[in-house]
Amino acid sequence: MKLELTSEQRSSQKAFRAFVEEAIVPYADTFDQEECTPPDLIKKIGQQGYLGALISPEWGGRGMDMISFGILNEEFGRGCSSLRSLLTVHSMVTYAIQRWGSRQQKDLWLPRLATGEVIGAFALSEPNAGSDASGIEMQAKLCGDTYLLNGRKKWITYGEIADVYLLFAQCEGSIAAFLVESNFPGFRRQPLRGMVGTRASMLAELILEDCQVPVTHVVGRKGFGVASVTTSALDIGRYSVACGCVGIIQACFEASRAYTSERKQFGALLKDQQLIQQMMTGMITNLRAARLLCYNAGYLKDIGAPNTIMETWIAKYFASTAAAKAASDAVQIHGANGCSNAYPVQRYWRDTKVMEIIEGSTQIQEINIAGYGYQGFYA
Repeated sequence: MKLELTSEQRSSQKAFRAFVEEAIVPYADTFDQEECTPPDLIKKIGQQGYLGALISPEWGGRGMDMISFGILNEEFGRGCSSLRSLLTVHSMVTYAIQRWGSRQQKDLWLPRLATGEVIGAFALSEPNAGSDASGIEMQAKLCGDTYLLNGRKKWITYGEIADVYLLFAQCEGSIAAFLVESNFPGFRRQPLRGMVGTRASMLAELILEDCQVPVTHVVGRKGFGVASVTTSALDIGRYSVACGCVGIIQACFEASRAYTSERKQFGALLKDQQLIQQMMTGMITNLRAARLLCYNAGYLKDIGAPNTIMETWIAKYFASTAAAKAASDAVQIHGANGCSNAYPVQRYWRDTKVMEIIEGSTQIQEINIAGYGYQGFYA
């Protein structure tokens, strides 16, 4: 079996990398320190069509295959995990609307989401609910042709600036998915600052107090939320994060390669020290392995394979833990310099801790993957 990118995918990879190198890499540390993503950069990303990566050309999107989408997330992850987070949550919303939304919802939202005129965010986590999606506490009550939503969502990526949220709430004993606009009566948000990593991803807590949501803004139907909308959207999110983690490993390797090629200790370059070579070998090997796992998950999505969700779990688990190891080694290689904001490896290190938590924590992944294995799916 031969694994290689198509000529179109290689061409896209070059374009993605060129954009990231010019528009993101030189400014990523500033974004991190200021805990903000500039609006003009989001506009540029939209103009490139990257926010419409998974949207069909019918609604003005790029209609990328999943491997190309993965490569896009890898390159953004190499440059700035916060900006990759924008791709993640925005794409989760577009994917859910395109797959589960009504024709009216698709025609209303997808063209504007494709260009970045409208920014989408995914609102599932709450102060008392995270990995257990069935435990969400936000309530939705039908009053005529409007739902009244009450409760809070927390840790919402780009929640500070999003225009529309794919939001989940309890509704008469089951969970429903809603498209909640930021200008709806009863909706407000509070920015969250001081996070360990992905600090430019503009997190927010959402407060809904009798927030009025029209019945036309329900995605799918009542009781459809966790079983279908959440599962499919989170699968896209995990795939995006996994590929972004590959980008972090790549960034750690590139930074460490440059540093060890210039820094001398005990009369020799660091790159000639055997223990340094051991750490670099680990980065290279894990980089290749994580990338192949992501390519495999993307390919399975493109062909509609039934095991694509579990293969994405595996890719995300391996890539996120490998990224944490690579970032820790990169900081160690840089020594005291690695602990200062003069070098980006400290940002990679902080970001990887977030990667081990979001879209399914390492421990949740271990439970699911092991359970899958015990069911006999793996020899």
